[in-house]
Order: sequence, then structure tokens, then C-alpha cells
Amino acid sequence: MDIQRYKNNTIFVIVIKDIYRMMNRKPLILVTNDDGYQAKGIVSLTEAMRDLGEVIVFAPDSHRSGMSSAISTSNPLRARLHRKEENLTVYTCNGTPVDCVKLALNEFVDRKPDLLVSGINHGSNAGISVIYSGTMGAAIEGCIFDIPSIGFSLCDFTPDADFSFTMEIARKLAAKVIEEGLPRGICLNVNVPAGEVKAIRVTTQTHGKWVNEYHRSKDGSGRDVFWMTGNFENWEEENDNSDEWALVNGYAAIVPVKIDMTAHDFLPQLKEWKITLYSH
Repeated sequence: MDIQRYKNNTIFVIVIKDIYRMMNRKPLILVTNDDGYQAKGIVSLTEAMRDLGEVIVFAPDSHRSGMSSAISTSNPLRARLHRKEENLTVYTCNGTPVDCVKLALNEFVDRKPDLLVSGINHGSNAGISVIYSGTMGAAIEGCIFDIPSIGFSLCDFTPDADFSFTMEIARKLAAKVIEEGLPRGICLNVNVPAGEVKAIRVTTQTHGKWVNEYHRSKDGSGRDVFWMTGNFENWEEENDNSDEWALVNGYAAIVPVKIDMTAHDFLPQLKEWKITLYSH
């Protein structure tokens, strides 16, 4: 018997079987949010993803809004298996949304996800809110790991908000991204208006900022305390290519977001400053 030939054939068969299994594996979808694993938004998003592949939910154990890309550096992270059934595994974590993504990818998934989806956030993340959003912080982290990533938000803060239109948009857009992919370094910020949605528009991020951001009141000892509130000051209300315009007019808005924050158009001017050090 030709032992070497037998070994080579055996290895070949094993490799072919592995390739076959990989070709027939369902897409792996990582789901997270910043409102906590019990929020209606993430429950709805998970349900929307279940027909598209194998779903792993890795979400904060409680509310973590406004965390942006914050990570835990002083406190140890803990994760707990909450639920497991066919094609669905749910973990909770005591960290931030970005902690959840990092921990899931480093320690809990056995292969690179084909898609990361974050949300559905209870409230808008349009305009400058993308900077503060834990929902988008998680999507951006997925993008850093070179995973096609999408953040979804519904412009409705109520706990019993109707997520049906957002679920439909999420399912269709996720299927398209799994099929087409996204360019390296780009993720999507998707905001959906409350109520019926006319259509989906690809838009730009609205220029503006939050103003009157705190309400002053007194605590039981008479000391000043400050509650976050505020209004969004839109600097381009007539720009029908912006996400805020789309939302006000009943459209869902998709903004492509880059993780490269370099202001490339300012580089030539900055180089002309020619700042030198006296010691050189």
C-alpha cells in the first residue's frame, strides 16, 4: 500500500469537506446595541436578522446610551450566556457597546462575522449625534475590525415604539450588505422616522450642533444639579440631501460614515504653515 498517497488523499478529502461546509454555512451576524439586551429595539433587530443567518447577540446588560466609542480600562469585563437556541445565541456584558464588540470578536466568536448590526436605537442618531452615539460607536468598532457594519436608529424614544418599518429596512439593507459588502473603513448610519416611511434616501450628515444642553435644578440639599436636555440647531434646514431633512420629510436616511477622520482637503494648507522647532 502507498501510505504517502493514502495520507495525501485523506488530507485532500478533509480539505474538500471543510470547504464544502464553509460554502454552505449561513452568514454569521453579530448584533449589539447601547440600550441594553432587553430593549425592544434590539429584540426587533435580532428578529429581523434571523432569516439571514446565524445570529450572535452580544449586548450591554443595561442602558449604555451616549457612550460613543468608550471602552473599559479599569474594570474587568464579565459576559454571561443569556439564551441559546438554533441559530441564535445571546450574551450580556457589563461593558460599553464597544466593549461588547471587542470582547465578542476576541473571545466568543469562532469565525469573523459577515455582518455587524447595532440598534435599533430608541431615538435619532442623525447629524452630529453620530459622534456621541453608543449605537454608532459599536458599528464603527465593527468597521475597524473590517466587518461590514450598520447602525440603525428609530426617531422614537418611547419604550413601546413601532419598529416594523425599521425592521423591514434593516432586513433588506443587511441582505444587500451581506451580498455586496462595504468598502474598507466605511460603515452605515441608518435613521428612520417614526410612523410610515415614504422611501429610503442616501444622504449626507447634517451640519449643526446641540444647544441649550442642560437644565439646571436643585437636589434635596439645595445644591445645583444639571440634567442633559437640549435642542438640535440645524445649520442647513433647506438642504434636501441631508439626513435631518430626510427624516423631517418622512424618509429613512442612510449616511456612509468613514473611520478615517483626516481632513484631507485641509492637508495642503496645513503643510504651508511650515512650523519648525528652534532646536532643529
